[in-house]
Formats: sequence, structure tokens, C-alpha cells
Amino acid sequence: MRPQAKAQGGYTYIGLLIFVAVTATLSAGLLRTGSVVQRHGAEDALLEAGSELGNALYSYARATPQGQNARPLRMEDLLRDPRFPKIVVRHLRRVPLDPMTRKERWGELLSDSAPGIDAFYSLSDLQTDRTTFLPKYADFADKRYYREWLFDEGLAQR
Repeated sequence: MRPQAKAQGGYTYIGLLIFVAVTATLSAGLLRTGSVVQRHGAEDALLEAGSELGNALYSYARATPQGQNARPLRMEDLLRDPRFPKIVVRHLRRVPLDPMTRKERWGELLSDSAPGIDAFYSLSDLQTDRTTFLPKYADFADKRYYREWLFDEGLAQR
């Protein structure tokens, strides 16, 4: 009777190996799907934070007194506008977190025509795989990297 017990034990071992292989494959697929979902969530958060910065640039430009520069010289000027020393004017309550780098630091595109900042962008070197955008962000469709998504005052006007 001993030889039969060994033969059955071998089938159980093979069945266990197949079960472990299937479980590992399914788990890897779920992890991949989870990372894609997380990445799309971070992209949405980046678009939201970038819009906030674009709106702040638009607000700064609209509040500019006649004859003064309509561009902030640094991001801190959006947190408290230095052009109004007697009252507190805020175009931005706080610097939003860049969801791609998880830092409050953003790239600044400086203006060619006047001193100041024209747009903000993420400092992430990651490639985007997003292909569909709201009409407001249609210009981003042909960009390969998140750092190419420029958030400017034009976003507030679209």
C-alpha cells in the first residue's frame, strides 16, 4: 500500500504548484492594474493643481494696475501680491503639491517679452500615456512627458 500513497502525494504537490503559479499570475495582473489606476489618479490631480496655478496667473494679470508688469516674478508673489503693500491680496492660498513628484516645487517658464512667469509645469521626468483630454487641455494630447504640460493663464480663459 505504500507505493499508492507516494503516487497520490505527487499529484497533490503538482496541483499545489499549479495553484501557486495561477495565484502569482493573477496577483501580478492586479498589481499592474492598480498602478495604472493610481497613475491616472495622479494625472487627474496634476491637471487640477495645474489649473489652480493657471487660475492664479490669470487672477494676478487681471489685478495688475495700469502700467505695471502683469507677470509674477516668483511663485511667492501669487501667495501675497507685493504690488499691494497695504492690503493682503492672494491669488493662490497655498502652493499645490505636484502629484507626480510629490513636492511643492514646480518648474517655471519665464516670459520672453516681459520679466516674470508665463507658466508652471511639473518637474517629473515620467512619460505620460494619457491620450484623451477635456477640451481645456487639448494641447496636452501630443505631449510625451508631464513636464511638457504647461499650465498658464490661458487655461482659465478656455
